[in-house]
Parts: sequence; structure tokens; C-alpha cells
Amino acid sequence: MKKILIIGATSVIAEHCARVWAGRGDTLYLVARNEERLKAIASDLKVKGAAQIYTYHIDLNEIDNHVDMLDKAEVACDGIDTVLIAHGTLSNQKNCEQSVIETIAEIQTNALSIISLLTLISNRFESKRNGIIAVISSVAGDRGRISNYVYGSAKAMINTFTSGIRQRLHKANVAVVTIKPGFVDTPMTVHFKKGPLWAKPDLVSKKIVKAIDQRKDEVYIPSFWWFVMTVIKMIPENIFKRINI
Repeated sequence: MKKILIIGATSVIAEHCARVWAGRGDTLYLVARNEERLKAIASDLKVKGAAQIYTYHIDLNEIDNHVDMLDKAEVACDGIDTVLIAHGTLSNQKNCEQSVIETIAEIQTNALSIISLLTLISNRFESKRNGIIAVISSVAGDRGRISNYVYGSAKAMINTFTSGIRQRLHKANVAVVTIKPGFVDTPMTVHFKKGPLWAKPDLVSKKIVKAIDQRKDEVYIPSFWWFVMTVIKMIPENIFKRINI
């Protein structure tokens, strides 16, 4: 039985992952900002078979409260062995282009708050010499693109940071899983026109759980995104700047 801390537990992808773990009888500690939604998800997961469920209400941009949240999770579950960091926002690129404040706010949510958590969790797992840390990043972090380079820059920071932590914690038997989904049909993307490259959250969540079970290093979901992004990264900059993708 795993003892899993899910940070950003009210996100659709995280909720679907939690359903899989609940069905296995794992213990879940759910963390999110929306307290009402958090309680509703916890009740549903209890019915689905979770051994124990705990909740913690927090705005994850309040970095000073991260230690208290982690302390309470450790005590409630008698130790945490797996963490999924899944919170974030989908930046409005046009607004960010016109506002330094909005750009910094997006980077705070999608990168700096996560880096705070990664630092604290890494130190705890390193001392225990065991554990799995999984972070939902994005294919958007593989190359800056005109459509979402603020969001992509935050995700690129996460990709680089987890790569470094992965190398550091390898000798401590701690796995660091960087998850790079492509387009996912969630409430955050409800206004986007959907096409064949879009995936459903239940499919994405199953692949995330599998990647965590297998202690993968980096995984593209669905897997064809590895090929797509490899091609995009290979385009020379003098050509890339002239195209609109």
C-alpha cells in the first residue's frame, strides 16, 4: 500500500490519478486551494476504496506554508513515499505579453511554487533514501513558442530543475518522474478547438500512474509527443522564428 501526497488534487488529471490509487486501497493526502471541491473529491475517493484520506487546504503560492503542509502530511500518513505535484494554471499569453505583473504571477504559480516543494520534498526523501517524486510539466517546456512562451518558460524551468534533482537523488534511491503531457481535454482547455492530438484525462492519468509505478525518468503522454517535440526542437532557429506554431 502506498502513502501518496497529491498536491493540486482538484485538477482533473490529479483527480483521475487519485481514483486509480483509491481503487488499489492506497492512503491519500490531498492538497488544494478549493476546500469545497477538495472535500467532495475526498468523499468520492473514500467510496472508491482508499484506505485513508486526508485533506489540506492551501494556496500553494504561499510558500511559507509549504513546510507545515508537508509536516502534517507526514504525521497523518505516518510517512509519505510518493508525491504527485499537479497544480498549475494555463497562462493567458496575450495578457502576459502586456503585463510584467501577470507574467511573474504565472511563473510564480507554474515554476517557483513547484521548485519550493521539490526542494523541501527532495531533502526529506534523500534523508530517508527512498521515495518517488512525480511532477506534471508539459511538452510546452521543450521549446519557446509564440503561442505560449510564458507558460512554456515556467515548464522549461521545471524540466531542468527535475533533471538536476533526478541526478542528485539517484544515489539515494529516490525516483524523480517528469511528466510531459501534450494537449489534454480538461476544464482549463474548454475553449480550445479539439483535434486528433488531444487526449482525455482518464487516459493521461493511467499513463501517469504507470510511469510512477515504473519509476520512469521522463515520459511524454501520449508517447507520440516525444516524436513531435523532437522534430520541433530540431528546427533551426533562423527558420523556427519565421513559422507560427
